[in-house]
Amino acid sequence: MNTNAKRSDLFSRFNFSRVAIALATCLNVSAVYAEQVEETAEVNAQEQAMEEVVVKASRLKGTASAVMQERKNQAFIADILGSEQISRTGDSDAAAALRRITGITLVDGKYIYVRGLGERFSSTQLNGAAVPSPDPTRTVIPLDLFPSSIIESLSVQKSYSASMPAHFAGGNVDVRLKSIPSDFVFNVQGKIGGNSNNFDDGLTYNGGDDDWYGIDDGTRAAPQDLKNLWASYSSLNDLSQQDNREIAAQMNRDYDPKSASINPNTGLDITLGNRYDFDDFRFGFLTAISYDNKWRVSEGYEGQDFTYSEATNDNPASWSLVRGFDDIQSTEHTVRFSGMLNMGLEYKRDHRIELSSLILHDTLDEIRDKLGNTNNVKMSDGLRVRDSEVIYEERQMITNQIRGTHNFTDFMNLGLDWFYSDSRSNRYAPGNITTRYIIADGSNGQPEDGIFDPVNESSLRKATTASRYSFQDLDDEVENYGYTFSLPLMVSGAEIELKAGGNFVTKSRDAMARRIDVNTLAFDNLDLSGNQMNVILNDDVMLNYPLKGSDNIIRDTSVDGDDYYSGQMIDAYFGQIDMFLAQNWRISAGLRYEDFRQVVAPLDPATGLFDLPAIPTEEDLEKLSFKEDDVFGALTVTYEIDKEMQVRASFSQTTIRPDIREVAPATYIDPLTGFPIGGTPSVTSTAINNYDLRWEWYLDTGENLSVGLFYKDMDKPIEAVQSPAQDGPPLIRIANAEDGFVYGVEMEFLKDFTSLGEFAGVNGADFFLSGNVTLSDSEININTQNVVEQTGVSTTITNPTRAMTGHSPWVVNMNLGWDAPNGNHSATLAYNVFAERIIIPGMDEKDDAFEQPFHSLDFVYSYFPTYSSTLKFKVQNILNQDKEIEFEDTLMRSETRGTAFEVSLKWEF
Repeated sequence: MNTNAKRSDLFSRFNFSRVAIALATCLNVSAVYAEQVEETAEVNAQEQAMEEVVVKASRLKGTASAVMQERKNQAFIADILGSEQISRTGDSDAAAALRRITGITLVDGKYIYVRGLGERFSSTQLNGAAVPSPDPTRTVIPLDLFPSSIIESLSVQKSYSASMPAHFAGGNVDVRLKSIPSDFVFNVQGKIGGNSNNFDDGLTYNGGDDDWYGIDDGTRAAPQDLKNLWASYSSLNDLSQQDNREIAAQMNRDYDPKSASINPNTGLDITLGNRYDFDDFRFGFLTAISYDNKWRVSEGYEGQDFTYSEATNDNPASWSLVRGFDDIQSTEHTVRFSGMLNMGLEYKRDHRIELSSLILHDTLDEIRDKLGNTNNVKMSDGLRVRDSEVIYEERQMITNQIRGTHNFTDFMNLGLDWFYSDSRSNRYAPGNITTRYIIADGSNGQPEDGIFDPVNESSLRKATTASRYSFQDLDDEVENYGYTFSLPLMVSGAEIELKAGGNFVTKSRDAMARRIDVNTLAFDNLDLSGNQMNVILNDDVMLNYPLKGSDNIIRDTSVDGDDYYSGQMIDAYFGQIDMFLAQNWRISAGLRYEDFRQVVAPLDPATGLFDLPAIPTEEDLEKLSFKEDDVFGALTVTYEIDKEMQVRASFSQTTIRPDIREVAPATYIDPLTGFPIGGTPSVTSTAINNYDLRWEWYLDTGENLSVGLFYKDMDKPIEAVQSPAQDGPPLIRIANAEDGFVYGVEMEFLKDFTSLGEFAGVNGADFFLSGNVTLSDSEININTQNVVEQTGVSTTITNPTRAMTGHSPWVVNMNLGWDAPNGNHSATLAYNVFAERIIIPGMDEKDDAFEQPFHSLDFVYSYFPTYSSTLKFKVQNILNQDKEIEFEDTLMRSETRGTAFEVSLKWEF
């Protein structure tokens, strides 16, 4: 059977197509849009005269209270962050902004943990529709991809409703883009800034001519002759020695780091929009483009293996580094640009259609110079290792959506909301490379002085893997459409709204990865002295230097599973009832049916065929698939004590399904951690019971207070476990724990200081304090023997009963705001901190490794010299905190973050 036939048979067997997914509800989108267009077409002179007063009020408490009304009116428990709040705290993307919401922490600058549950326990939508992910090992989208300049609001729904995807535990994040303006808008904003770590020189290398806008011009890409081999599934390892060395000579080797001064950070945002009224019709559009170019220099430490020393009379017991890097110098260059176009047409306020297109592009270009030791290369033997790494990736997402909202007044005010979303994302890593050098004290004619000179005492490593190139490309496509019918009724004085609808998701993913190793042992007695690969292995050496026997210079070391296809389909139907009883009670209940199908098919990179036996059995095919269907329920009861105070209680049953590669029987390398990960076909979904209770108090002044309790009971939670390795990273396997839970209390508030009056010329009414605190606990129980039976590998779990990975027992956010009485100045001091959390579970009797609390203190000051201009200054990480991971009071990893600063000028025309 040929390749195409096998692929066609496999996908048809499980009814998958190759279109991209999304999952959505257009209810929240419709509500936001309705609020934006619900205003008078003409503005009279009196309103114009009050304009400055309105501006001042919105800058005061309005920035924190404007979204409270929407939160209050929602049927389910949710937290919402508006664009003005994001602007006040100076966060540059959705991920950074979301850490300000109650109970949310940020991991790796990209992924959010809601109520202490990892990224797999949350889902993300864009304008109510699901979106693809450019992450090759995760289906969740990294939220740092969304710049804050295009965000209208961020909604985190924490209690489940039947109109949402059943894949739910921590919460559902809906990123709502800015929509049609109420009037003409045209503004331009320029930004310039830097980082305290950038004051000294950083590292750079010879990249491409188009790096300034985040596009590789082919400099890093694989040679065309190598690409031709991959396309024809011809093995590089089978080429003649001469053909092999000719391709080796074409490989870009000019990645050597060099010292250079760091450019300032720059950015530009442009927004243009308007609205037009034509009798019964109303048309509007909004377009926005954004560009950011940033640099950050850092120093780091990375421990990989440690040895334990028992306590003596002179020294306490301790762990000492055996393998790792104690001196890491790195420079990270990021380029982000985005473009957005929204258009909307409304007829008599009863019918509205909206079109939106979005492109997001994010490029990371990082070079690292690392000094350390391995189990075999020891400082006690006068040896050190030096690794030179280049990590380059381009992430891109393109989304096109159309949404409609209709109210049929002649048919009992029947409502219809519908949407269609077509999205695709790509991750392109054209040529990452790691090269290892050996530094020997006293080598290359230098004196043996106990000092390791990385320039004069260095040699390229003699090994089959002296240098490794990696080439990766991933395409993720999602097609999602859905509809919701709603019917309002009055029955015996009770207001009732019936809702029913469907959501349909089709997703496909095509991933390719190749690893090419440089074998310096192939050269016959080549002098490898030096510290620059491009000088040591120059073109003359690659093409003409004698080789040993039949050895080849480069080898393809890709493994089965590096390439894969996957498909996913979800057909969902739901029904929901929302009742208002006796003016004080609101009951919302619903059921959702989901039919979920998924297949992951690893490929043999040498042949392009599916990694299956020659004659696959039904059991072989079943290992590649994951299918389930179930009904999920949700109930929320709200009691309105009075106009300002209410209590909500909710219960729901949801599920968490394994990620897209976690059920494939193949081992792959996580490009984010470098760890090998092995999928487990027998992994099952996690069943979750969710309980929520929240008391809310909203005052007419904008002040508010809420206190909530939550509890989540999990059966068979999915967890990553580790199997030890001899001289390298551990093997990560995916398995089911026995059970787990997380519970906690959340408090959120907004308070002004009007009651303090005026003191020393300062009016308390000009200040407000907002914040939130979360206290929680979690536990997961792992049966080691069951994990061994499920995965087929040994595990040495230090703590089978422990907190969940990434869970912080407490999280604190505080914002102190000030607005000048004349409305010309505003300032915000924002503080965020989380408690220590497990990042790397312990094994081999080593305790769990905890990320240490990071005290983030940021300051943002805005000056409004005229009504149409804004000058803003922000400083982030004022305390100059470092990111640190420790186990048993021993430093495992660290990275300096520096203090960032930025000045921006915005002009509205």
